[in-house]
Amino acid sequence: MNTYRADLHLHTVLSPCGDVEMTPAFLVRQAKESGLDMIGITDHNSTLQCAEIKRIGDREGVFVLCGAEVTTQEEVHCLAFMEDMEKLELFQEYLSEHLPPIKNKPELFGYQLVVNEQEEVLEEYPYLLISAISQTIDRLEQEVHRLNGLFIPAHIDKQKNSLMSQLGFVPPDLQVDALEISWRTDPEAFLTQHPELKKYAFTSASDAHYPDEFSRRRTLFRMENLSFDEVRKALHGEDGRTVELPSR
Repeated sequence: MNTYRADLHLHTVLSPCGDVEMTPAFLVRQAKESGLDMIGITDHNSTLQCAEIKRIGDREGVFVLCGAEVTTQEEVHCLAFMEDMEKLELFQEYLSEHLPPIKNKPELFGYQLVVNEQEEVLEEYPYLLISAISQTIDRLEQEVHRLNGLFIPAHIDKQKNSLMSQLGFVPPDLQVDALEISWRTDPEAFLTQHPELKKYAFTSASDAHYPDEFSRRRTLFRMENLSFDEVRKALHGEDGRTVELPSR
């Protein structure tokens, strides 16, 4: 098995709370400089920046998981990743259908930009991406898995926008591929407080919105190669593949 270093929770200039420096070229360059093998693109409720980052990552030798950080009807943040561009486009259609048409106000929330490698603006997304979509967490999980994607509730230890803050527990019938804890939290201490969650795989990531937040936390994947199927196996603990959270 090989060990791969991953940061699977990164925002770009498309997220209204993302810094203007978080461009496709910057993210791939920073991944290489930080010694990361894999990154996850998780803008709020949109996948529109993923294709360009994956194109650059493929060229530069950085594996890119394409997805989004979705805000459910309950105001729970969840990471969702798709295995290919066809499934990603279908997931984007789902997100667009269920995002409320609330106009973004850049002066209040920030710009929502789709840019290319040369940092040219291709599109300014009109509707506020930090809104909650009109889908429950159960419906979101079902759609992600219908598309054969990966479903990971985000930063479940946080005091807002998490499973624990909004619901108070992890529903036992929710089919998660893993749970994410935030970069500030010590995994061992968290599991000591919540021993009922030891059966789940865990990831942790930077949740970077600004350049200086990049790679402040990472997850180690032990698997044969960098592929979507191998990531799935590692999260599920199949065929000797595993995930590990290094000590803080």
